[in-house]
Amino acid sequence: MLGYLILLFTIVPVVELALLIKAGQYIGLGNTLAIVIVTGIAGAYLARLQGFLILRKIEEEVNQGRMPADKLFDGVLILCGGILLLTPGFVTDLIGFMGLIPPTRNLFKQWLKRKIKGMINKGEVITIAAGRFR
Repeated sequence: MLGYLILLFTIVPVVELALLIKAGQYIGLGNTLAIVIVTGIAGAYLARLQGFLILRKIEEEVNQGRMPADKLFDGVLILCGGILLLTPGFVTDLIGFMGLIPPTRNLFKQWLKRKIKGMINKGEVITIAAGRFR
């Protein structure tokens, strides 16, 4: 887990910065800034739209007496995708858009489910119930 955090907070920003500098050299500073701003605005709009759609679906499932576990995964992925789109950079924007588009979001969701099941099977997951750790 520590390795993932190091990767997330050191290598990803360096790669993003290098790509932004290269893009600025090729297409100019103004165009690069415009791309960053437009993807941020488009990402926020798309995350809001997808988020409201998922909230409606969650509400429908709860009203029908079903646990909306699958839709909750969608909600988490939409939230993460929106956050990535608000972060300046091309790689984070690509991953963020993939988290907001339903077909690619489903791929992430299936991977995440497999990962969580594997962690549960290995006993690596801590659950909290009624204020107690298990």
